[in-house]
Amino acid sequence: MRLFVFALVSTVGVLCAGELSNRRAPGFSLPDSQLRQWDIQDLRGKVVILDIMKTACPSCQKLALTLERVRAKYGNRIQILSIVNPPDNQATVAQFIATYKVQSPILFDCGQVAASYFKATPSNPSIHVPHLFLIDGNGMIRNDFAYEDKTKAIFEGDGLFAEIDKLLAPAPAAKK
Repeated sequence: MRLFVFALVSTVGVLCAGELSNRRAPGFSLPDSQLRQWDIQDLRGKVVILDIMKTACPSCQKLALTLERVRAKYGNRIQILSIVNPPDNQATVAQFIATYKVQSPILFDCGQVAASYFKATPSNPSIHVPHLFLIDGNGMIRNDFAYEDKTKAIFEGDGLFAEIDKLLAPAPAAKK
């Protein structure tokens, strides 16, 4: 019976996951505004919330406030990383950090990392922001969320807390 319940819960989790989920998170090493390199491999064992954003995006600005609440609640049990691409630069990121009191790193990409997370191709190069990727301690993307009406609670409310709690919950013990 327990095996059936576990299988059912696992299946529901897979079906509810975003279309870019259930795969290994693409590797990267990117600099932040202090020129510190952030390598996702160094974060193994920790839940990572990866936010692909633009500083001028109003929804990204609201998400920054939510992510700061997440950081305050979970502390060092998680790592929040935000990634920007051109036209964002040192000046726009510095202004964003000051305005929204962001304490998590904002990393600079030239488009390659974002393209790998979005599985972008020449025929489908679109990258929509904000977009969250929830990566477990084993480096697997467990869920992803695009900003839309049905996911507004994730970006602007308390919905993200429940998703993080699921990732931080201990794995069920194996039956002997």
